[in-house]
Amino acid sequence: MKLGKLDFVPAEDRPDLLSEPVKAAIQTNKLSGVLVAEIDPQLADTAAFCEKYDIGLDISANCVVVEAKRADKTWYAGCLILATSRADINGVIRKQLEARKVSFAPTDMAISLSKMEYGGITPIGLPDDWTLLVDTAVVDKDYVVIGSGVRKSKLLIPGKIFASMPNTTIMSITQNT
Repeated sequence: MKLGKLDFVPAEDRPDLLSEPVKAAIQTNKLSGVLVAEIDPQLADTAAFCEKYDIGLDISANCVVVEAKRADKTWYAGCLILATSRADINGVIRKQLEARKVSFAPTDMAISLSKMEYGGITPIGLPDDWTLLVDTAVVDKDYVVIGSGVRKSKLLIPGKIFASMPNTTIMSITQNT
């Protein structure tokens, strides 16, 4: 499937373009319709990627890892929002996770726990005990472009795929601007 300047192929045809957790999650969750395209790893960050490959920010989604705390407990979650939005970390997300405090996870911690590369962290393949919060605007898209767990590729997936993923809550998690 052609999108912008990229040709996306079925993920199972190019497992070399996926991190190990992403490969495993696609198989375990029997996710269909997952496509992948190779990109310049120096252009993995959303703005540079979209500009170079003619992909709209409105169909690009970013996965952020948050660190939640309450009393002496610390846990992590993934949040997926469109690149045109901002996650409401201290409002909606904090309340949904029932945390006293929520912040962006330190980069080294997000990389270590997700077993994915910085700039490629994606909701598919996050640890099984993490909650995944997906903004409704992502699910409403026919297709969205997300990370693949590595910087050298991107996934193209149906927005509705998140409805079938474990530990996932679909809700409005963006700030009202």
